[in-house]
Amino acid sequence: MPGTRPIIIIKRKGGHGGHHGGAWKVAYADFVTAMMALFIVLWLLNSSKQVQVAVGGYFKDPTGNSKQVGTNLAGSGDNFALSKDNMAQLKEQLQKAVQRVTDFDKLKDQIEMTVTAEGLRIELMESATGTFFDIGRPELNADGKEMMVKLAQELGKLPNKVSIEGHTDSEPYTGRKDYGNWELSADRANAARRLMQQNGLREDQVAQVRGYADQQLRKPEAPKDPGNRRISLIVQYVTKPLESPPTPASSTAHE
Repeated sequence: MPGTRPIIIIKRKGGHGGHHGGAWKVAYADFVTAMMALFIVLWLLNSSKQVQVAVGGYFKDPTGNSKQVGTNLAGSGDNFALSKDNMAQLKEQLQKAVQRVTDFDKLKDQIEMTVTAEGLRIELMESATGTFFDIGRPELNADGKEMMVKLAQELGKLPNKVSIEGHTDSEPYTGRKDYGNWELSADRANAARRLMQQNGLREDQVAQVRGYADQQLRKPEAPKDPGNRRISLIVQYVTKPLESPPTPASSTAHE
């Protein structure tokens, strides 16, 4: 019909999910991330102090360059390596652990822990009547066994190497003609090693067992003082192994 305007109908095609697009995917991803973070927090709250320190150390230093803490070290997931930065923390933990030993009040003056250049040194010192060993005997007594077992259980959780030393005073050993302070100091150190390895300390964890007799007196001004008779445990620092220098490319000479 002349003068009539044509009617144009436009059909729009709607794709799948066109109404809300892909926004739901972003929201779902945020939800999953939040749930994962919640589970990690709940796990950490119920984890040991070692795990919390290791995880915190990893986020502070993921490459492990500044501190030897994190998950890239030897030992199980509950372990953390002790460097000069956190050795004092081990000292505090061990002090709390040994306080649970029977009759600790009787033994506390015979135990000393110090952080040294070599590592954490734990000194178990004898008294005039014998504290951890009976006088002149290489075997640990009941108090000595309980203390060594407690220390072994704690130190066995760590990747650090441990050295064990035996020391005597300068009083000559009179029990046998063919046995002296050298033998006694070495036998006491080995007695401590055997008991500790039976109760938590790993076979590959002991770096050295040394018997010094009276050559490293704790009180050199009083060489016969009972305090010179002692067992020393040294928890050594873990140091990051040095990377090997790159091997220069070899060249072949042609004649």
